[in-house]
Order: sequence, then C-alpha cells, then structure tokens
Amino acid sequence: MSQFVGKTRLAYSRAWHRIDVGTDPRPLGRLASQIAICLMGKHKPIFDPSTDCGDYVVALGCHDLHTTGKKRFQKKYYRHTTRPGSLKEITMDRLFAKWGGGEVLRRAVRGMLPKNRLRDDRMARLKCFEGQSHPYKDNILKIEEPASITRLPEVHAAFDTQPAALSA
Repeated sequence: MSQFVGKTRLAYSRAWHRIDVGTDPRPLGRLASQIAICLMGKHKPIFDPSTDCGDYVVALGCHDLHTTGKKRFQKKYYRHTTRPGSLKEITMDRLFAKWGGGEVLRRAVRGMLPKNRLRDDRMARLKCFEGQSHPYKDNILKIEEPASITRLPEVHAAFDTQPAALSA
C-alpha cells in the first residue's frame, strides 16, 4: 500500500483567495498572519513545511489598510546596502505615501513567513492592489469576508421564489 494516501494532484492544487483589506475589521498584523497561513498552505490537511503547497491571495483595497495605535507614524522600516553609512529608514506613513498600502502589507506578510528557500515563491503568490479592480476575477474561488448566510445568492434566490410558490 502507498504511504502517500491523500497526497494527490488535486490536494496540491492551488486555490485563489480574495481579501478586501479596506472592509476587513482586522488590523494589519492579524490580517498579515492569516495571509501568511494561506500562502504557506497551513490550512490544508496535506501541509508539509518543506513543500510549497500554499494558495494564491489577492488583497484588494490596500489604500485603506488599518493599523492600531500610533504604528503608522512611529514604526520604521530599515534597509542597508552593507556599505558604511548607508543605513536608510522610512516611517510607515511615508512608505504609504511613496509605495502605497500594498507594500506595507507585503513587508508584514514577508516577515511572518519562514526564512527559507520557499519564501520568495510564496511571496510571488501574494497579489496586492490599491483599489477594487484586478485582473484575477476569473481565478478567484474563495472570498474571505465575515461569514454571513444572508449574503449567499442561494438564500436570496430562495426568498425571491418562495412567495411565488406559496401563491400557486
């Protein structure tokens, strides 16, 4: 008997998740940790740390990214070219103004992924957009929003057809 029960090509297929950052009530850190879990594939039963079995994530509305406290004005990002005196710093607010909220989200998610050879491949599957329009509309299978049964189209269709069934 095979020892690889359940690890089929279908199990390793990648889904596309859409997260609307602007309407999500979670702050940056909690949102980034959920995105990192999806990129790593930890939500799947076949998760293995040494394989890349994660999904795609499309983050929309990054210009409305929410942070708590005074992080937006006090948090600093550093970079260095290894040359003497080349340490540069930029605050989160200036990074928002220069590169947008997508870059802030990318840096937060990148810091939450494991520091190994798979990190760049996982980060390539994160697609960030400032507005609501994106070219991946046909690919998206899962929409990450607060769960509510009243938003399902099947429920609306059931309520629309129910009065007609009662009157007949």
